[in-house]
Amino acid sequence: MAVATTVGTLTEELVATVANLDDKDTPRFRNLKRRAEETFKSNFHARTNQFDVASQLDGLQEKFQVINKDDLADALRSRLTELNEHRSSWFPEFLSLLLQLADRPTQLSSLDRIEQPKLEQVESISWNDLDAGGSAFCDEDIWETVDFGAESSDDGLPSVSSADHHSRNLPSTSVAPDEDYVIPDDAFSSLDDDDLLLSIKSAQFWRDENYDSVEKYQKYSSRVITELQVIRESIFMLQGLPTSIFWRLDDGIEMDRRYKLAQVSDETFLPLSRTLCSIGARVDILRRYVRLPQSIAHMQTFRRALEDCLRVFDGYLSTVQSEYLSQSATVAVSLLQLSEDAHRESRILLLLADIVSKIKRSGSENPVRCLDLLYDLVCMTQATGHDDEFKFLANMFFSCFETYARPLNLWMETGELKDSIGGTLFILDNRNSSDLGTLWHDWYTLDEASRLLSAPKFIQPLARKIFTTGKSTVFLQHLNVSHDQEHQCVGSLTFDDVCPQDASSLYLPFSALMESAFGKLVDRQHALKSNWLRQALDQKCRLWVSLEALEHIYLCKDMSVIGPVDNKIFELIDRGKGAWNDRYLLTELARSAFSALPEIDPSKLTVRPNEDVGDKLNRHRSVKILETIWFDYTLLPSVANIITEDAILKYRRISTFLMQIRRAMYTIQKQRLQYSNGPGRIFGNGSNPVDYVLRHNMLWFLNTLYNHMTGFVVSTAVASLRKALDKATDVDAMIAAHRAHMVSLEDQCLLSKNLCALHQAIITLLDLCVNFADLQAIKRGASQAEWSKPSRHEDDDDSDASDADEDAMATSFHEHQHNERLLDIKNQFDRLVGFMTAGLKGIGRVDGQLSWEILAEKLEWRKARSGPNGA
Repeated sequence: MAVATTVGTLTEELVATVANLDDKDTPRFRNLKRRAEETFKSNFHARTNQFDVASQLDGLQEKFQVINKDDLADALRSRLTELNEHRSSWFPEFLSLLLQLADRPTQLSSLDRIEQPKLEQVESISWNDLDAGGSAFCDEDIWETVDFGAESSDDGLPSVSSADHHSRNLPSTSVAPDEDYVIPDDAFSSLDDDDLLLSIKSAQFWRDENYDSVEKYQKYSSRVITELQVIRESIFMLQGLPTSIFWRLDDGIEMDRRYKLAQVSDETFLPLSRTLCSIGARVDILRRYVRLPQSIAHMQTFRRALEDCLRVFDGYLSTVQSEYLSQSATVAVSLLQLSEDAHRESRILLLLADIVSKIKRSGSENPVRCLDLLYDLVCMTQATGHDDEFKFLANMFFSCFETYARPLNLWMETGELKDSIGGTLFILDNRNSSDLGTLWHDWYTLDEASRLLSAPKFIQPLARKIFTTGKSTVFLQHLNVSHDQEHQCVGSLTFDDVCPQDASSLYLPFSALMESAFGKLVDRQHALKSNWLRQALDQKCRLWVSLEALEHIYLCKDMSVIGPVDNKIFELIDRGKGAWNDRYLLTELARSAFSALPEIDPSKLTVRPNEDVGDKLNRHRSVKILETIWFDYTLLPSVANIITEDAILKYRRISTFLMQIRRAMYTIQKQRLQYSNGPGRIFGNGSNPVDYVLRHNMLWFLNTLYNHMTGFVVSTAVASLRKALDKATDVDAMIAAHRAHMVSLEDQCLLSKNLCALHQAIITLLDLCVNFADLQAIKRGASQAEWSKPSRHEDDDDSDASDADEDAMATSFHEHQHNERLLDIKNQFDRLVGFMTAGLKGIGRVDGQLSWEILAEKLEWRKARSGPNGA
């Protein structure tokens, strides 16, 4: 409260001082005060953390020492020490600003840039130096007051006012203006020299008057010119200038056939002229191309490189021309020599002209075709042995590629997707939600259908790693994990990096060297970011703990924990209560059971109904009723990117299948306990021997099946998963390993679509076990009616539907003989077990799953050991 009062008082003093208002009760004063307070509130920022700034500066000194730049470290330390002697409360803000403005100080800093040389003292300039005579403005009325309103009409302005105004605003110097320059008389020629004028006119061979009047009217007249004239015209043509003997037609250049070379036959002269015309036409392709605007960054770099090549070529032509113009030069006039020299000097331009022609034919559909064509040209020049051209074109390629790779570097280093104009980047931004659980799969996609196909050929094999590296960076940013790193950008390759001057690279093609060097840079960044992300998933997101939790919940790793949950669910189903699948009751039961495990957070565990199952709720005497409930465990969003939703669905199906087996085991074992509790009753008294055989075979089958699924299939698959995750190089490999693990686990548990017949046979066998237990319960109930009464007294709130079911079952027992039903169940059981054995052996030979053959051998072994009655 005291702070607010102080701020208010200071604000009033500030407004009163600035606005010069003494009365604080006026509306203007209150309005100004309100606006000032709003400005203060909107511009409030927290102070800089001085300890963070000091830590960054210490880290910078250490980094300088690590990279052997002790001079920079000492210079920074001495300046910080000197600055510490003049402490101020705002120094952390100043230093933080300098750190934020720093551009890679460990790479770009040098002591020479810090120790700037002292500037020489510049002598002051006086007005007398500018106007030595002191009379530059003495005759002008520049100091008089100008009346701008006297002449308001444009018509009344004098015609020389613009010139006068311009001259008055120019500073006076010791150099005389242009209008005062006097041209010397010797620069002019007298018009009386007729011979000189005649020689000048005769040298202009393009004039018609230089030829006979008869030739003017001939259709095919010959005009003989000298070799020097042809050379000069050829130089003009190669420079892209208009000439008299060369015509530009469409995209080609033709020579005027009227001109002939003195004392040279057409068979000799025309091939030379055609060669020069061909060179000029192809160079003109480049001249026209560099005048076109380019919006794509790497195409702009390519255009600048072409301009540099043309500038060098034009410089050569100017040198040749100056040699011919020099009066003291003793250069032999030779059109053949010019043709050879021009072809040699323009060789790179001619190669680049072919690239430009192909780019123009392809249009703007593929903006990166320039890189591919330049890449192929570099490979070709290396293969043909033109070392100078190879090195020049390679450097041009690297400069263009560096520009192209900037969005790739930005994506891999910062996770920012800033596509260049023209859609040259092959990564699409699909962010339409903030769900971190779908970051890896849905936020970004690799455009393999269109953009990747048009990417440079040497990038396509590494596009997936580039894409994964950027996603790893985005993932790390959302996990608030940061690391300091120093690395080389993927686009900063140079000729020496790719083609080192050693014996190992002399005989290797450029394509192999380029792919190797570029691949190493990408692999280095990919491995770095992937290792950081794997560590973050393990340490911060507890990925392995989540896998253990899923193993306990869905794969029944510990029966002592899942047993009480099973018993309660099976007991509620046997009672026939309609609310057996109450989600709140089951959730509380599951949380209470799994709270004993440190790997599981009970608050994230729920049991909910399966909305995909419809009419199975009323089939309480079938194991299919267990498909109506699902265990659901909420994972962290970061872990949900690894363990996807489709994997969770497979976990639930496996969990339901294992619970169905335990349900069948529970019903048979429960009947045995009830027999032993009967007063004065001995198990098997008055029973059919088939009861023993069938009960024994069913228990053997259920224990064999369950132990095989949990003791062999699940344990082996989990061990293989851990090895695969340890070997995974990135998140994609981890996701692929876990997906392959779940697919294999689903197949070995006979839950895949192509094993639907075998799975249905197992479900029928489990239902037979439940029917057998019910049949034994009905038999005991008919022979001893009081066997079921205590349970009814204990459960007075049971529904009438349960009593009706038991009455119907009792009636069914009286209508059909027990032995006939028992034999029918036994026949179905033996037939289904035989079908499973044959089916498992058949698919095991086709698909090669070892677990199927092992299970088939176990079931077949029991059949071989059975006695005459199947015991």
